[in-house]
Amino acid sequence: MTRPQVLVTREVFPETLDYLARHFEVEANPSDTPFTPAELAERLSSKDGALITLTERIDAALLARCQKLKAVCNIAVGFNNIDLKACQARGVMATNTPGVLDDSTADFTWALILATARRVTEAEQYLRAGQWTGWKLKQFLGTDVHHATLGILGMGRVGQAVARRARGFDMNVLYHNSRRLSAEVEKSCHAAYVGMDELLARADILTVHTPYSPATHHLLGAAQFAKMKPGAILIHAARGGVVDDAALVEALQRGPLAAAGLDVFENEPALHPDFLKLTNVVLTPHIASSSEATRRRMAMLAAENLVAALTTGKPPNLLPPPA
Repeated sequence: MTRPQVLVTREVFPETLDYLARHFEVEANPSDTPFTPAELAERLSSKDGALITLTERIDAALLARCQKLKAVCNIAVGFNNIDLKACQARGVMATNTPGVLDDSTADFTWALILATARRVTEAEQYLRAGQWTGWKLKQFLGTDVHHATLGILGMGRVGQAVARRARGFDMNVLYHNSRRLSAEVEKSCHAAYVGMDELLARADILTVHTPYSPATHHLLGAAQFAKMKPGAILIHAARGGVVDDAALVEALQRGPLAAAGLDVFENEPALHPDFLKLTNVVLTPHIASSSEATRRRMAMLAAENLVAALTTGKPPNLLPPPA
């Protein structure tokens, strides 16, 4: 009996390929070169399933060329690269990897908070450039994190993990979410629910943890930045497109924002060129979940989803179609 054929679209770990190879005929991509849409469609046209990443767009045009395809399993918790309605129409299962990256992403959010508030990367560049000539009282004055008000926009698993970490800094934690959390969860996070405008007005540091969707496109733009307090800091490690990057550049150049720490961008890996001209921005290349242990768990969970999808039709992290 012929075994199902699957495509692994980007480089993964050896144990992930070994696990898949016990169940399927596997075509891997050890060069890690992203496929063009045409190349992806051609390779998937003969496949039963695929282990994909956020760099691959799964849409109606691609699915029309892939009649055998039964499952696409994302190595990510976000899934804005997958058209779920198109998958549902074609009977293609789609999955993600929730839960396994929450703590690593929350840890990295705090790395951005501290690096941005205390101007770590700016100071390091100054030192490396040989500009440091000695101690000065007013050198690289930053913003205190302790006792500040932390605003969290999007209070899912990652947002809650960020909130719990704020206790160590004795912060006042506010959050806004599409729905209010239970009193029990609010208590565990030491966080208070407020409206969007109040969150913007009161946060010294605002961190974004909202999934990207058409409903959250440019959720933060010029109008929202204008409502933030002078000297506020924005942290963004969710998904590009939730923030209007052009408006953010303007808010960093002319106020009210003092600084930003960014791990995601619109149209990445391209980014707004003016970000590179600003000294009050910490920039990282979408690595919030990139600890070795977490990325290994993400890849294996995606592989487990694929095996379950093609053997039982019931993957553990099946994505529902949009309402």
